[in-house]
Amino acid sequence: QVQLMESGGGSVQVGGSLRLSCEASAPILGNNCMAWFRQAPGKEREAVAAVYTGGGSPYHAASVKGRFSIAHDNAKNTVYLQMDRLKEEDTGMYFCAGSLSGTWYQCLPPRERTYNIWGQGTQVTVST
Repeated sequence: QVQLMESGGGSVQVGGSLRLSCEASAPILGNNCMAWFRQAPGKEREAVAAVYTGGGSPYHAASVKGRFSIAHDNAKNTVYLQMDRLKEEDTGMYFCAGSLSGTWYQCLPPRERTYNIWGQGTQVTVST
């Protein structure tokens, strides 16, 4: 059983930055999909960013492109989400998700069915 553990969430003011981390309990990164999803209260869960850990350009949702950046460190079994110039609408529960295996075209754009390993989430609150 592989587990994902998110960290780095918290409260930040509009315009601030935050970096989320997601560490896998097993060395699954290298030829799989890793992604970040988020869900605001009363709203549908949405994909934020995704990457094929075997290489290639990542995916970023239009709403966060230019402000967020997903990165991965396969040696550390960790994926990151750097969030800059945060807005109030970025508030929500952020979930790390991964697949046991995959190819770039399966990873991007991210679909929930691709991801069979999910973290419990970390809260991000952006306020004025």
